Formats: sequence, structure tokens, C-alpha cells
Amino acid sequence: MDNGSLRDLETFVAIAEEGNLTAAARRLDKSLQAVSRSLQVLEREAGTLLVARTTRQCRLTTAGEKFYARIKQVLGDLAMARAELADYATTVSGRLHICGPTLFGPRYIAPLLAAFLARYPELTASLDLSEEYDDPATTGADVTIRIGETPDSNLIARRLGTIRRVTFASPAYLEARGRPLRPADLKQHDCVVRSALPDASLWRYRSKRGEDESVQVRGRFESNSTAALNDAVASGLGIGRAAYWQIGELVQQRRVELVLTDYELSPLPLQALWLPTRHLPARTRLFVEFLAARLQSVAL
Repeated sequence: MDNGSLRDLETFVAIAEEGNLTAAARRLDKSLQAVSRSLQVLEREAGTLLVARTTRQCRLTTAGEKFYARIKQVLGDLAMARAELADYATTVSGRLHICGPTLFGPRYIAPLLAAFLARYPELTASLDLSEEYDDPATTGADVTIRIGETPDSNLIARRLGTIRRVTFASPAYLEARGRPLRPADLKQHDCVVRSALPDASLWRYRSKRGEDESVQVRGRFESNSTAALNDAVASGLGIGRAAYWQIGELVQQRRVELVLTDYELSPLPLQALWLPTRHLPARTRLFVEFLAARLQSVAL
């Protein structure tokens, strides 16, 4: 696989995850023309349409969805192989300080950190978890894992993945209050909101036709704890929104149901952040590369 082919595949993944060519170009720091050209090359080689384009949105075709799933795995394996090759030429020691989100940390960061430490016996690490954003300048963290946009443009950011968000409610709540069919219907419902976020009660959606719709929600319960919000929804206190990985088990257990599935909440970037420095320690660089490689093949 030459570099051009690899770049085309990476571009396709960005288009699939971002939902439009402009956002993909911004993510990859490429021109819109270059992104469009890569997509055209792949579709010409495949002999079929991979992405259905509208004025404001791109949607994967059935062939595109299958191609995305396979390429996501291939790129993840390739990144992992490159990281493993680099390991042989690098001695890693010292202490690695990591900060991350409360729920995401135990489920994803901690197991990967354990695997990373097993690879480097001379390395030690600490993992601090918080619901709120921790400024690396204050915490002194080597790496901060954040879900959402970067609040400080002076930080160095590495994209690790994309978090899919959904709207959900308990079966009991839906039976008692009815099922919303479009975002405007949420005005007639109780919604649970994250109290620590700005504009937490303004929920923004995009329809499959690419139409944007925002709604100001209200409800009887709010919290700065993601776990408390998800439990409140499962208990029937209202309709909530969350990353799918947070509530996937609740869906499988039929404790909650997805609603407004014809409308998409904007996905959130998963990023590794660190302070700008002339020389990034090998332990930090390799850990970020290790995370990126492992998380590429994980459905978030």
C-alpha cells in the first residue's frame, strides 16, 4: 500500500465520522478539493458509490458502511503494527501522569494503560479521573484525555476517535408520556441535563436530510455526574442524551430505548491533549500512539 492509497483511506474514515467533506478537511488539515479527490479515487476503484452527498451532509451508502467497518479495522491494525515496530528501538522509563474522564477512564484508558505498562517494565504511571476538564497546565499531566472540543487552542491535540451520541428514555417513561418523533416534541417532555456544561439545555440535531434543528429542553433533574444522569433516565425521570458506549448495555438489557433515531446529535471528538514542548518524552509520545492505534478499532 503506497502513501497515496493510505491517505485516501484515512480521508474516507474522516468523512464517515465527521458527516461532511468540510469537517473532514478541517480534521485532516487538508483542502476541500483534496478530500473530494480522495473520495473520487476510492469510488472509482470500488466501482460503486460509497458516500451519498447532499448540500450539507454526507451519508454512507450500504457499500460505504461495509467498507468503513473494514477499513477502520485495517487502519487500526496498521497503526498498532507501526507502534510495535517503534517499541523495539526505544527504551521507555520514568513516570507517566494521565488525566481523563470519570466514566471513560476505567472502561477504556485503564485497561490500555495496564497493557502499556506491561510492555515497558521500567515505566510507572498514575491515572487521575474527573468529571470536569483538567487543565494540563494546572495538573501537570503528561497527557489529558478529553471528550469534546479543545478549550485551549494553545494545547497540542491528537485525535483518538469520534464519540457517537444518542437520545434515550426508559420504556416506562415512554409509555406514560409518549415517544417524541422530532426534536420539537422534546418541549413537551421532561429532559435530564448536565448542569456543568454551557448551553446544556440547548440540544442540537441534524435530520437525515441534513436539516438542522435546535430545541431548548427543560426537566426536573440535572446533575454534573454523567452516571447520575444516565441512572435518572433509566429510572424514568425523563429523556436524556449520552454517548452510546455509556448506555449500550442498558439498551441491550431493555432498561432504556433509543428515541429520535432519525435525527443525529453531533458526534464529539475524543482527543489526547498535552502542553507544547520542544521535546516530547518518548513515554508520552508512545502512549498517545498506543492509544490511537488501539482505539481506532473500537466502536465508540
